Amino acid sequence: MSSSQQITSTITSISRVGAYWHMVLRAPSIADAVVPGHFVAVAVGGDNSSMLLRRAFSIHNATPGESIEVIFAEHGAGTEWLAKQQAGAELDIIAPLGTPFILPRAAVPCVLVAGGYGSAPMGMLARALKKMGCHVEVILGAATGERLYGVLDLKRDADNVTVTTDDGSSGIRGRVTDVLPEIIGQSGAQAVYACGPMPMLRAVANLSTEHSVFSQCAVEEAMACGIGVCMTCVLPVIGEDGHTRMVRSCVEGPVFRGDRVRWDDVHTVPSDAVGAPIPGGH
Repeated sequence: MSSSQQITSTITSISRVGAYWHMVLRAPSIADAVVPGHFVAVAVGGDNSSMLLRRAFSIHNATPGESIEVIFAEHGAGTEWLAKQQAGAELDIIAPLGTPFILPRAAVPCVLVAGGYGSAPMGMLARALKKMGCHVEVILGAATGERLYGVLDLKRDADNVTVTTDDGSSGIRGRVTDVLPEIIGQSGAQAVYACGPMPMLRAVANLSTEHSVFSQCAVEEAMACGIGVCMTCVLPVIGEDGHTRMVRSCVEGPVFRGDRVRWDDVHTVPSDAVGAPIPGGH
């Protein structure tokens, strides 16, 4: 987090894109430090608002020396307020935040999996991997075609894009995990990167492990402060020493090794976690 800054940023543009919003923020001092997987924490509601908690968004793109871009959906009061802002408005932001994706040491085939606007960081990641010489497959999934984001852009950034929707309104009817094993096999993938809803990440991580493929997942835990203070975004993760610890998604994450997250125990404190309360203890 040493390179993160809190600044007042001006909205350069904000526009509706399908079911989502695309916002460009002027942030010349921040953009140079952004890599795929970083996020930004945005103060919402204005100076007199009772909405004290920031909203965290994956950084979709960064133009060095100029700006960063985010994609968001209207989920509640904070994002509804954000969607009403116009170009020229100023926002208090902190970025870049979090532990980003780790790129492979050599050029290997990779699969990028995203659900809904979990595709936001995937274009930047695909371009970084392609620059290394990696073959890049992308799987984009959503409940309906309207909930997909970035299909055309990712077709330019990756070698191949496969689309799935629950209702079959776009691409293949089904879920991203229905096609993942075949694409891993056909591409010879050695790494899987995923971003999206927690149930999807759990399934992708488990399938990757079954196929002996290294996976990294950008988790979607609620991040209230974004800087590791409030402890609202903790989840159980197995460390290098084999011990489970409750770690912060906003600092140690949002990107974790898929085989290290204890998906079945998310939103709980496992009894064997370091520092867990002892049943019957005082």
